[in-house]
Amino acid sequence: MSITDQIQKVRAEFSSDLESLSSENGALDQIRIKYLGRKGLVASLFVQMGTVAADERPKMGQVLNELKSDITAEIDGLGNTDSDSSKSATSNIDYTLPGDPIPAGSIHPLTQVMEEIKSIFLRLGFSIVYGPEIDTDFYNFEALNIPRHHPARDMQDTFYITDNVLLRTHTSDTQIHFMENHEPPVRIIAPGRVYRNEDLSVRSYCLFHQIEGLYVDSKVTFAELKGTLDYFARELFGQNVKTRFRPSYFPFTEPSAEMDVSCIFCKGKGCGICKKTGWLEILGCGMVDPEVYKSVNYDPKKWTGFAFGMGIERMAMLKYGVQDIRLFYSGDVRFLRQF
Repeated sequence: MSITDQIQKVRAEFSSDLESLSSENGALDQIRIKYLGRKGLVASLFVQMGTVAADERPKMGQVLNELKSDITAEIDGLGNTDSDSSKSATSNIDYTLPGDPIPAGSIHPLTQVMEEIKSIFLRLGFSIVYGPEIDTDFYNFEALNIPRHHPARDMQDTFYITDNVLLRTHTSDTQIHFMENHEPPVRIIAPGRVYRNEDLSVRSYCLFHQIEGLYVDSKVTFAELKGTLDYFARELFGQNVKTRFRPSYFPFTEPSAEMDVSCIFCKGKGCGICKKTGWLEILGCGMVDPEVYKSVNYDPKKWTGFAFGMGIERMAMLKYGVQDIRLFYSGDVRFLRQF
């Protein structure tokens, strides 16, 4: 077969290959290598130029160069078409437009209130301590002047794990742990979760959060307790809030009191939330009972002090006007987005 016939055969075979070209990645590159590679069909034709008569070589060389140029142009054209189609797919995208918004999370309202309360007491010189959520009967009850069969145990429905191990019902157990290992003066707050076996309702839940405070030193007075908590209330609810203390009973304090603030919703005028009284209860407090000091080997004749405790959920409900405590644990983003 003459070289002229071979050139025509290569051109025809190239056209056939283009017609059957698949869309698979690399198919065009395979054709390029087949015809234009160093050992491709076009290169082999150039090798055969030595067998052509000298007077015909210029014309034959021109025909071969045209074949190479045509094949190169066809392949490059197909490659540019793929690139153009890729560009056209993204040509209508406006990269200056803002992206889709990504919803940002927020700190849970209970955590927000907890952190705010802690910051207030830190400014007053209190330190933060933490204790175990699973504790013994001694630390949760007996060391706090609540022995077995004491009527005060009926005030707290307890989750018992064993006869002597339980889920703590208040963070007062942390105060006992701390006093056992530290000598006075003591000025601490103990935040954390507590558990009580209560029916779920708009006002009660089986777990909630508390912050309890303790200050022990020589010659601590009830007036200092009132001054501390009055400052706390004004920092949390505003400088115009009013406070009052009512006599109450707690086994681990004597005397004991409950603290109220003027209703932050009706400004003390009386509304449905404060039951028309103009006051809202926010915490319990009192002077530490001498029996508690004996449990931790403190001399009750030398040391005096006060303690207080508050529920974070109640503070958050008052601060944000939330009517149902269960919303804090629902995980409903519609509720949480408000904070």
